[in-house]
Amino acid sequence: MGEKYAAIIRMWDSAWAEFVPFLQFDPEIRRIAYSTNAIESLNAHIRRAVRARGHFPYEQAALKCVYLAVRALDPSGKGRARWVMRWKPALKAFSLAFEGRIK
Repeated sequence: MGEKYAAIIRMWDSAWAEFVPFLQFDPEIRRIAYSTNAIESLNAHIRRAVRARGHFPYEQAALKCVYLAVRALDPSGKGRARWVMRWKPALKAFSLAFEGRIK
């Protein structure tokens, strides 16, 4: 078990310089940065749907496939309200931290 902890300590030591600046952001911004896994998950879901279809005879068919894949993730449509509520504090923090860049 000692080797396992030593590996974790080495990992933290090697990544510390990149991690510390992240802590300087407001908690709202850090919370949104954690959500990149959700974006990667969405991309993977779309790729699976497109790969399962194989090919598309025209562009509208491809767009419909992507639309249906995204829609299948939140069939009730209530996910959008959750994301809006999650992004509001982050957008406010971004506008304060990077004044003049976000309108």
